[in-house]
Amino acid sequence: MDFLELAKNRYSERYFSSRPVEQEKLDRILEAGRIVPTACNYQPQKFYLIRSREGLEKLRSVTPFHYNVPLMVLVCYDMREVWTNPSDRYYRNYNSGEQDASIAATTMMYEAEEMGIHTIWIRGFDSRTVAETYGLPEYMIPVMMLGLGYPNERAKANGWHYRRKPIEEFVYEL
Repeated sequence: MDFLELAKNRYSERYFSSRPVEQEKLDRILEAGRIVPTACNYQPQKFYLIRSREGLEKLRSVTPFHYNVPLMVLVCYDMREVWTNPSDRYYRNYNSGEQDASIAATTMMYEAEEMGIHTIWIRGFDSRTVAETYGLPEYMIPVMMLGLGYPNERAKANGWHYRRKPIEEFVYEL
């Protein structure tokens, strides 16, 4: 399958089976997140695997959007390793952490899809609560969670998944 076809067919899964993701597939997914381009190649992205019973129980206390995933990847960035641009007048104190972590998460999402593992991008949580619940260091900033797993028999794309605005609403000449 070519990349555009893969990207068009991928959807946010909300119905996961309990089947675990094989370690060799997880390793490929994590490698996809490791090798992404980052600002000045500083590589501030960090991945925390949540798959133990205890870890998944904690997950239910920090977000209602857990969808009973067998594996959640908490994608963070290390504030000590980000590229900054203090001269940007629009974004004072800009740092690349969220951008770099998001590139990593997106790449992992598509690598998972390529292997038949479904995903859901989750941002419905309070970052400080997540950091405190999982005991992250103060400099580790949660950006999002990527739920990974195999679909169950109820799996299907939501109706709005295939509705897309026309390209003219995205592309402009300067």
